Amino acid sequence: MTASRINALISEWLDAMPFWVMAAVIIAATVIAHALLKYLHFRLRRLNDGRLHLISTTAKAIHPPLVGVLWVYGLFGAAYFLVPRTLQGHSLILTVAHFCAALLGVWLLVRVSRRLVTVMDRWADKRTSMLERFLAPFMARCLAALIPIFVLFSLFPVFVTSASLDAALHNLTSLILIGSIAGVLIHGVNISERALSERYRFDDDEDAVARKIHTQITVLRKLINFIIVILAVASMLMVFDKVRQLGASILASAGIMGVVLGFAAQKVLGNLIAGIQIALTQPIQLNDAVIVEGEWGWVEELTLTYAVVRLWDWRRLVLPITYFVDHPFENWTRREKDLIGTVILYADYHLPMEPLREEAQRLAEASPRWNRRVCTVQTLEMTERNKQLRVLVSATGGPNAFDLRCEIREGLIDFICRHYPEHLPTVRLEMPERNGGNAPQPPLSEVLPGRDAAGDAAG
Repeated sequence: MTASRINALISEWLDAMPFWVMAAVIIAATVIAHALLKYLHFRLRRLNDGRLHLISTTAKAIHPPLVGVLWVYGLFGAAYFLVPRTLQGHSLILTVAHFCAALLGVWLLVRVSRRLVTVMDRWADKRTSMLERFLAPFMARCLAALIPIFVLFSLFPVFVTSASLDAALHNLTSLILIGSIAGVLIHGVNISERALSERYRFDDDEDAVARKIHTQITVLRKLINFIIVILAVASMLMVFDKVRQLGASILASAGIMGVVLGFAAQKVLGNLIAGIQIALTQPIQLNDAVIVEGEWGWVEELTLTYAVVRLWDWRRLVLPITYFVDHPFENWTRREKDLIGTVILYADYHLPMEPLREEAQRLAEASPRWNRRVCTVQTLEMTERNKQLRVLVSATGGPNAFDLRCEIREGLIDFICRHYPEHLPTVRLEMPERNGGNAPQPPLSEVLPGRDAAGDAAG
């Protein structure tokens, strides 16, 4: 007996059977197949050791879509026999079943791809090579994002017969594809930034090269991502014919529109150009200590349009990025972080300088903030009442310089008060002659901290 004869007999036998019997057989077969899948899924989920864990993870990913495909064909197959064939649209039942099964197949690919990404991330975390840690997860994400969409593209012409529906689904899938490609490119840029950031690490902001690289890659990442988003949105709009015609009409009057947009976006374009200029020339870098608008702080964030400076009292000063191009500012860590701090003291003329220099040197050596480069005491100026002393000490970084100045100032004042209290700033008064006598009155010298001659005269 030939195969064609067997197929003909099976077809005659199926046609001779009542329709409700065929529907019941299909539902029963679906229930039995579901039970078998459930049992197999339960057995595979228990494989959690070693290399079998991958099989368990795959089983968890494919079980829901497979059950969905099984019941789609079961229910629509039963409906195919229960619905009279003379009814209009009867032939569309299997077409709808195939379309739903195709969507469930794409869902299955998405779930498997997500599991693949998770497995690749765990595998990459245990690797030491930069190529294995970053490139392998990136390739897994590319496959996870693009393969389901390409499968959906290939299945639509098989199951979609209507021209209008095919065009709508084609546009929708094109939008999803463009968005996925843009997401993959943005993720690739972010992965590159992570790789470079890990290659050039800086912990205590000591490495100038690392800070320079971090500043460049941070600004360039944001610029590239911005360009990718703009191109993706433009590509999505060009999918639709009406928008494409509008674009053609706009291009026809590009001269006028360019002038209008140039005036409207002057500040935006200026900020973008200033951001690119700062990324290339780098007058400031991340974690630089700067003085802007009379405030001292660190550069905490750099974007294409603004910069955030974290002030010494934890406030945030947000400035447009053009500020650092158009206005002068102080950068305390442009080349190196060593700074010289100044301490001003006032003392009597008779205060000896050598003990004071020795005490300043001792205080500097005892402080962990001193970088052992500069420590000197100088007589800066002499007034009619006292002499002005300047102490110069060096430290690494603005906070260390400020704290060291405070330590030196407090220590020297305590030293003078303990050992030379008579040489604190004094005010000398000469009393006039009394009773017309010829003998001059002796001058009086008093230690008057915090008071002046006018106050004493008033008292």
